Amino acid sequence: MKKFLEKLHAVFVNGYDTQVPEDSPSRNGKTGSRVSEKEESTGQNRIKIDFLIHDLKVPLAVIEAGVSSLLNRQEKYGPLTEKQIKVLQRALRNTKVTQNLVADALELGRSRKGIMNLSAVRLSHCFGEAFIELFDLNNSALSEKIRACRSLDQLKEILQPEGLILEIDERLWSAKLPLDEGKIKQIVRNLLSNALKYRKREVSLCAYEEQGSLLVCIKDDGEGIPAKYQKKIFDCYFQMDPSETCPVRGHGLGLAGVMVLLEDMGGKMTLSSDEGQGAEFVVRIPLPGA
Repeated sequence: MKKFLEKLHAVFVNGYDTQVPEDSPSRNGKTGSRVSEKEESTGQNRIKIDFLIHDLKVPLAVIEAGVSSLLNRQEKYGPLTEKQIKVLQRALRNTKVTQNLVADALELGRSRKGIMNLSAVRLSHCFGEAFIELFDLNNSALSEKIRACRSLDQLKEILQPEGLILEIDERLWSAKLPLDEGKIKQIVRNLLSNALKYRKREVSLCAYEEQGSLLVCIKDDGEGIPAKYQKKIFDCYFQMDPSETCPVRGHGLGLAGVMVLLEDMGGKMTLSSDEGQGAEFVVRIPLPGA
């Protein structure tokens, strides 16, 4: 596992880009876009890492199935105590979180290759799944309530006491839009996770359609982002000085990953923030054919 993580870290640091200058020599001595041996090796290493990540899906699925069977089929595998059930439920939640991380890593790899998977997606399903994945680790009861929701109004009522305010038109919520569901879920989940981390009391999520694009605005009421950091926070591994802002530490990958996914879809993200006034991230995603 240690070697795997070291390789994965190297891929994130070096990036997935294998382009070379147009005047680089090819094997026949002519200029062109021939990939060098070093870059070929980088590409092969990237594939190896993606393959390793992909193969993690199988043992994780086996673990999930086994734990679920112990929880749900006690008549076959034997009764469980209350403490045993809690331990198994926690193991199951963390298994699902790891499965989401594997999916996220593969989605970033696809994005670096310019691969999109457009389909007619209901915003209710896409956002709902993002909320479920977001809260599943530390608030499984809330996650189950979200899963059982059958209307936008019901979802608003459930999320408002948790400090998450939804401002979405009912028509848009139910409409089918041409989106890459995996990328959208990852973008919403990462931005919401970031906003909830730095908020004081609440976070608002607003979504609407404008000039052939889907706009998603996520705003928190935290300490805000100092002007000197507002460009750097999108850099991979960059972290703000905790002495100047909320003393919450991350890994500097969430916003950088969102930018990668957006660029692949031809989207953009802007930031508005004043110190002490929170931060608002506005994502604009083109809707093909709109």
